[in-house]
Amino acid sequence: MISSSFTAGGVGVGLRTHDSPPVTYIKPLLTPPILDHRCNNNKKSKFRSSTRRSVKAPQTQAFLLVPHPFSQSEHTAAASSSSVLGMTNCSLNTTTNHLRHVESMAVLPSGAGKIPRLNAVILGEALASEEDDLVFPSDDFARQALLPSAQKYLEMYKRSVEDPAGFWSDIASQFLWKSKWGDTVCSENFDIRNGNVYVQWFKGGITNICYNCLDRNVDSGNGDKIAFHWEGNERGFHDSLTYTQLLSQVCQVANYLRDIGVKKGDAVVIYLPMLMELPIAMLACARIGAVHSVVFAGFSADSLAQRIMDCKPKVVLTCNAVKRGSKVIHLKDIVDAALSESAKNGISVDACLTYENRSAMMRETTKWQDGRDIWWQDVVPTYSTICEVEWVDAEDPLFLLYTSGSTGKPKGVLHTTGGYMVYTATTFKYAFDYKPSDIYWCTADCGWITGHSYVTYGPLLNGATVVIYEGAPNYPDPGRCWDIVDKFKVTIFYTAPTLYVTRYSRKSLRVLGSVGEPINPSAWRWFFNVVGDSRCPISDTWWQTETGGFMIAPLPGAWPQKPGSATFPFFGVQPVIVDEKGVEIEGECSGYLCVKSSWPGTFRTLYGDHERYETTYFKPFPGYYFSGDGCSRDKDGYYWLTGRVDDVINVSGHRIGTAEVESALVSHPQCAEAAVVGVEHEVKGQGIYAFVTLVDGIPYSEELRRNLITTVRNQIGPFAAPDRIHWAPGLPKTRSGKIMRRILRKIASRQLDELGDTSTLADPGVVDQLIALADC
Repeated sequence: MISSSFTAGGVGVGLRTHDSPPVTYIKPLLTPPILDHRCNNNKKSKFRSSTRRSVKAPQTQAFLLVPHPFSQSEHTAAASSSSVLGMTNCSLNTTTNHLRHVESMAVLPSGAGKIPRLNAVILGEALASEEDDLVFPSDDFARQALLPSAQKYLEMYKRSVEDPAGFWSDIASQFLWKSKWGDTVCSENFDIRNGNVYVQWFKGGITNICYNCLDRNVDSGNGDKIAFHWEGNERGFHDSLTYTQLLSQVCQVANYLRDIGVKKGDAVVIYLPMLMELPIAMLACARIGAVHSVVFAGFSADSLAQRIMDCKPKVVLTCNAVKRGSKVIHLKDIVDAALSESAKNGISVDACLTYENRSAMMRETTKWQDGRDIWWQDVVPTYSTICEVEWVDAEDPLFLLYTSGSTGKPKGVLHTTGGYMVYTATTFKYAFDYKPSDIYWCTADCGWITGHSYVTYGPLLNGATVVIYEGAPNYPDPGRCWDIVDKFKVTIFYTAPTLYVTRYSRKSLRVLGSVGEPINPSAWRWFFNVVGDSRCPISDTWWQTETGGFMIAPLPGAWPQKPGSATFPFFGVQPVIVDEKGVEIEGECSGYLCVKSSWPGTFRTLYGDHERYETTYFKPFPGYYFSGDGCSRDKDGYYWLTGRVDDVINVSGHRIGTAEVESALVSHPQCAEAAVVGVEHEVKGQGIYAFVTLVDGIPYSEELRRNLITTVRNQIGPFAAPDRIHWAPGLPKTRSGKIMRRILRKIASRQLDELGDTSTLADPGVVDQLIALADC
């Protein structure tokens, strides 16, 4: 899951595999995990080194996920029993309990690829190659992990789905509640046929998430622990806050908001860059029961105005300007334009609290409206560092986060307090195997759900030390991220990097997480081999703004990972794959990914539009939450995400997922990444239009264009061959790594006057480059 903001003209890194010399390019982690087409399925299994394990197993049985710890000498054992994840009473004909696999497996559905043997590599012992299907945790890592075995996971998962009330109550009780919830822990209706859809967790329980993030850590003796390390856009600008200092600053902002009339339930719009003041503002709102709505400080004035008009905030928090790389962005001007537009539509905001970001612009040059605008530094420090907490019900709103839908009114996803608090804290803890000594860095912006759950709330609820970076990841050079990793000795890194790795140490890294676009198997191996030096497990997580936290994710130490697979569901999550009629499909299959039964982090509604909430997520397959994603499950129970189901092209009656074509293209050694869209075709109905980024130094040529088309024909079939290859120095992506395919569709269709808002792109200049290359 890689963001284009980490690429610069396709420049790559030096990559050394276990038996090859360095090369000068590397394929970035960009396309969804469909098929690892480059695997040579006709090769015979063989040992490549003394540390690579080759496992032969009976041909008629699928492997069984059962307990380890594994002894490294026992990785060659095999089983004759078959099972699926979740079964605990199994007979084994082996000396140790761990994964079992078939010797010869049929072609799996889109997403799993062919796995004709089991080759395994162990963390820290060897690099993962295309011959490896599994990556096992080492004995040392598993022994120290929070979940040290598959058996422990199975025990906890089984209880979480059979006794969700008891399971989540036990976890929730670890937090501070002013009053406990009643006898009913969870109440829900996921079936639209039975009336209105609703979800409630811990209803009647009284708590405050800010108190649990800050006061609870200070009271437990961790007040002097660093909560935030902040790194500015320019080298040399940095700061840190302990939990005690963070609590004091949050209280000052909360007291200011209260003083200007912000009350429990009122909306506050936050339009700030990645300064520490952004999570401070979020926590201040939560402290007094206000509902924060963070708008990514890259959205245009029109987009900001839409959100202001929808939630009608009492105040907007912003800053005068920010530097992203060498470019100064005048955020206050954008806010002024948005407030003017919203006022024309009858929504006025009386206060605009503006932080003076002196590294970007001095206040003297900032446009000002007396009576409405006020400088943060002039008022906030004058308030008391003690602020009484507003205790709220678990089902009281915590925040609104608007999705940046490609058309129509943005959807205001509403999350409530109690369930979200419990779920985001728990997913952070287990998915990253968090330890109190860890230094954690998530490169996402708080304008997205990742920044809410895994920059602010999840880490602080666990008392973590968090790194926050204001600037561009490739400024002043593409190695800036690795410089920060080494500077702060980051141990858990949740990101989407692609560049210049080898000249930096990175020895502090212990666990990696990927965010943005799903990563395919070859990209997964690059992340594992190059970034993590084959030492670090990868939490390649599937989740959504709507889910609040991770849903399907690897848990380091609990089981082997398959490159490209999201692996197994998190506690309490019951994923199902259904066919077009909504019928659950068992075992090995492909279909639509749904979830039955709620989890604590479930979003409760779309703000002001519950009908749209039900129609979008619960009407397509009554009885289930419909994720909108396609998914495959292999014989071993591993889940493989195959992309949005609406990203399907109908070519002469053949329905094909764009992600599958993208994965075939990226399997070509000279293709760094690809994005495929459908366009109208007078004969076939729809044609396949592919945007292709080449590895650094590879020139555009007609021969290469033909070779790429041939690659797709050979791997999928002639019907899937792209009608057009469009050279792309880069792809339009948000800073969180999502490809803006609506822009690609407009370029492909030559609807250049309908490109829409491009302000959220990490590099808006990419659009002009693509247009210029349209006829090349």
